[in-house]
Amino acid sequence: MMEKVEFKEKKIPLKGVVKYVYKRMGKAILDYNMIEKNDKILVAVSGGSDSLSLVKLLKMRKRRVPIDFQILACFVDTDFIKIDKKALLDYLERESIPFVVKKMELKNSNVSCFWCSWNRRKVLFQTAQEFHCNKVALGHHLDDIVETILMNLLFFGEVSAMKPKIELFEGRLTIIRPLCYIEKKDLINFANRLNLDYTNYRCSYGKDSRRELIKAIIKKTEESCPYVKKNIFNALKNIKTDYLI
Repeated sequence: MMEKVEFKEKKIPLKGVVKYVYKRMGKAILDYNMIEKNDKILVAVSGGSDSLSLVKLLKMRKRRVPIDFQILACFVDTDFIKIDKKALLDYLERESIPFVVKKMELKNSNVSCFWCSWNRRKVLFQTAQEFHCNKVALGHHLDDIVETILMNLLFFGEVSAMKPKIELFEGRLTIIRPLCYIEKKDLINFANRLNLDYTNYRCSYGKDSRRELIKAIIKKTEESCPYVKKNIFNALKNIKTDYLI
């Protein structure tokens, strides 16, 4: 069973980038009804700026809203993603955030980003079941979602995205993405502002070349259209069905 933990330290003042990021996450949570009373949320943490910001923001929200929910951080440990594991676990302990570490071993020698991601997700689902969590929070942000939309469109010929909230297994488990309205650059600024000890972790199998291409396309487009990420995100909520093939 998850132990109920009380967070006793002083509240962090909401100003500047901290206020902006906190408010954007709050809007996403309310828009998609991501967190409800008595939720037990497994929060995936990798040690990067995204996941550390997510767990910090959820902890801040727990102190500020009149909705009782629990969080449990989960680190999926692998041999090929290089991070300072001790620094991550020390941080969670200092923040009084309950956590669990799960080891993932991939027996398939043909490891890819998709294969790794699929297996990590499987470990998270199993851990959520073990600790009776009804939701899993992932650190995907606006950039991730927009890149995925374009990748699916350009490389797979389909219109689809990472949903901010999606129910699985006949509603027994729900994935939530509370950072879906927040850009990567703002999360980095947030993490730096609060001195979060994050790691720019690297994978032994390199980067996804297709995703890197999409990032370059978005960056170039931003020169003439600064709101391109938000426009792409909102496009999937503003579909003109009369003009589809």
